[in-house]
Amino acid sequence: MTEGTRWKFLVFVAALVVLHFVLRVGLGLGFLAPDLLVIALLLASRRLRPGTAAALGFFLGLLEGSVNDFVFGRASLALALLGYLGSRSREWLAGDDPLTLVAYFFAGTLLYSLVLFILLAAAGAGGSLMALLIPALLASLYAAAVGLGASTLYRTLA
Repeated sequence: MTEGTRWKFLVFVAALVVLHFVLRVGLGLGFLAPDLLVIALLLASRRLRPGTAAALGFFLGLLEGSVNDFVFGRASLALALLGYLGSRSREWLAGDDPLTLVAYFFAGTLLYSLVLFILLAAAGAGGSLMALLIPALLASLYAAAVGLGASTLYRTLA
């Protein structure tokens, strides 16, 4: 990856993060907006080393926690774990095949929801597992479709 491509990708990931907060907080869409933080982290973690991806996930979790104090700290841990695993998945998920990317985004978003649910349940704030599964599956499908669109947009523009 050349230096120019690296900067373009960094700007693209930062734009996804900003768009996440504009949609969820600025426009007040809340959970109707896709989870672009997870998509940005998953896209970036494929190009980063595991430690750097975990640090990025931790930082994005702090940003998420500053907006939603209910998940403060828990989102940092969940996104750090997701960043690390996303970076390690580069070894067995090669290429930018659309079906592979959709599965990658779907599994990543679902894993983030499950880890966050487990962390909230350990703190006594979680609900039933069935109340998580259906919304998490739908949100993961939504995020996978948006992630595929974002990845295609980046490849078209870069």
